Amino acid sequence: MASNSSQRFGPDNPHPLSTLKTELVWEGKYDEYGRRREVDIAGSAMPLQRIETVDEPASRLGQQPGLFDAVKAHPDDFRNRLIWGDNKLVMASLLRDFKGKIDLIYIDPPFDVGADFTMNVPIGDESETIGKDQSTLEMVAYRDMWGKGTDSYLHMMYERLVLMRDLLSGIGSIYVHCDWRVVHYLKLLLDEMFGISNFRNEIIWHHQVLGTPRTNPSRFAKSHESILWYSKSPSGFILNYKDPAVRVPWSDFTKNSMKQDEEGKWYYERRRTGTNNPWAHDPRFLRTYVDDPDTGKTASDVWSDLPSYQPI
Repeated sequence: MASNSSQRFGPDNPHPLSTLKTELVWEGKYDEYGRRREVDIAGSAMPLQRIETVDEPASRLGQQPGLFDAVKAHPDDFRNRLIWGDNKLVMASLLRDFKGKIDLIYIDPPFDVGADFTMNVPIGDESETIGKDQSTLEMVAYRDMWGKGTDSYLHMMYERLVLMRDLLSGIGSIYVHCDWRVVHYLKLLLDEMFGISNFRNEIIWHHQVLGTPRTNPSRFAKSHESILWYSKSPSGFILNYKDPAVRVPWSDFTKNSMKQDEEGKWYYERRRTGTNNPWAHDPRFLRTYVDDPDTGKTASDVWSDLPSYQPI
């Protein structure tokens, strides 16, 4: 039997490295035997304790008349949930009831901002304050998991994205908000987990400019962040262009040129030049009413109509 040192690789005996597919590898992705580590869902799941009920289903209105608001009651027995805690533990706990049932997930994971979340809490008549240090959970949640390097960050994101993928329905989508620090890592991670064919868009959020050459002369001023959109399947995902949420009102672009008609409705005139259309000069065909969501500008993959920015 030939030793490893004399082993010859070639067409009939390819080297293991030559058969590897392109992937992002980090410490902890595979165990010592080369097997992909699975997320310990059973060890992470825990019961959720209800502390406060914000609203009630319609089925309970008849049990205690006058106690619940009939206007705010849900028509079915589902109640919205606002949950505080480690999102890995929470999502593992939600899998029992919501696996494959979530249509939309938006996440804003850590950016490696290096923020200090220690704060002063007012006491008494608020004339005095006491410093509140980060709790253990807060330090884990907000230190960006970069204390152990990029590997720990990627593994933290991998475990949570696996749970999100399992929670998504067949028509579901996930939007991952990030910036230049980690967008390249997360893109490769999401490609592997959801499939390149399920990558829909990289959306650029163009916000107000942060910084100037005077405050940071080593780079261009920051004025955008990225949102990566993936679907659970290559077809069947939801994108409704007629929904006002994905259309930008014309009023946001033409505020200086809007007019009002005889009924007080605001419109702008679409001035057409060089056309042979015989109706081009009919006022009815020149007006676009800004209150009609169907006439708004279809959103592109650059979002510039939300210019404000609140740094964390």
